[in-house]
Amino acid sequence: MELKDILAKCDHTLLAQTATWEEIKAICDDGMKYETASVCIPASYVKQAKEYVGEKLAICTVIGFPNGYSTTAVKCFEASDAVDNGADEVDMVINIGHAKDGKWEEITAEIAAIKAACKGKLLKVIIETCLLTDEEKIHLCKCVSDSGADYIKTSTGFSKAGATFADVELFAKHVAPHVKIKAAGGISSLEDAEKFIALGASRLGTSRIVKIAKGLANDGSY
Repeated sequence: MELKDILAKCDHTLLAQTATWEEIKAICDDGMKYETASVCIPASYVKQAKEYVGEKLAICTVIGFPNGYSTTAVKCFEASDAVDNGADEVDMVINIGHAKDGKWEEITAEIAAIKAACKGKLLKVIIETCLLTDEEKIHLCKCVSDSGADYIKTSTGFSKAGATFADVELFAKHVAPHVKIKAAGGISSLEDAEKFIALGASRLGTSRIVKIAKGLANDGSY
């Protein structure tokens, strides 16, 4: 797979608590230069970033992040506010405690409410796979499939582990055909990126692939 095709599937991500506007601006510049799928940034920078990039780049943000235990009303407000500020895509975190309690209908209803609050924009649902059993993950594949969301996503990158090949394989077997897959957290090489894509991931949440591209560009091989 060509590097440009991998970059086109990357949500170039900066979600550090210390992120400054200069750093956000820099990843926006990288996203436009390397034609990534989007940049994924904190909600507080969405309006400024969208004004900066215009229609040259999709802006993605996160809500209920990273713990997922805000109320549904709060998450819906966050999603609506993000879209009003110019977000093209929203990545939400489920209530993981509800998953542990088996409250599948409540989780599905919450995702559906947040999807409505996104006003037609893409919604990706982070289930934080490293905190779940395979049985819980399979239940959540159905929740996401039934909710109207666009993507199921492995990880926030803020818990104890990120994406695994096994989780992407499991998602591919259990989500409905309309649900796409985003692998995020710990994707550090082109080889890993290619394997995640081969297993069924349509998006990759990472900053490292752009860094690799920049390194190759500096030595003249890209």
